[in-house]
Amino acid sequence: MQSHVFIILIFSLSILGCGTSPSVPTYAESRLQVIAIEKAFAKTMSDRDHEAFSTFIAEDAVFFAGDEPLRGKQQIVSWWARYYTAQDAPFSWEPMDVEILDSGSLAHSSGPVRDPDGKVVGQFNSIWRSDSAGTWRIIYDKGSEVCDCSAQ
Repeated sequence: MQSHVFIILIFSLSILGCGTSPSVPTYAESRLQVIAIEKAFAKTMSDRDHEAFSTFIAEDAVFFAGDEPLRGKQQIVSWWARYYTAQDAPFSWEPMDVEILDSGSLAHSSGPVRDPDGKVVGQFNSIWRSDSAGTWRIIYDKGSEVCDCSAQ
């Protein structure tokens, strides 16, 4: 009988252990995650890997491109395919500024967009969302051209 009580006790303790939630990353950890994910996202362009690009896009994402926003992963991935057809990448980007909500659920990243010669031609702004598993996916993206302030 004592062995049954022991087995029930061990089983009960194991169930309690399963109910613990994973630790929430700190601000610094989340920030490093977003920097890494943004760099991996940008690497899809230099690697010419359109399929990998698609894995970073949330199903309900909105990208601002052209006259009308692109809505949803499929529309975004289809439209961006044009940037992955040539042998050489038409541009590159890298995160310079990353900020995370205290909740760790949303992040903003921004930085320069460069032409193939390395000249800064734009600025990107992206919003990332972390899902319940801790996977970051981009939900909003908007680029802008660099203003030539010397012409004013």
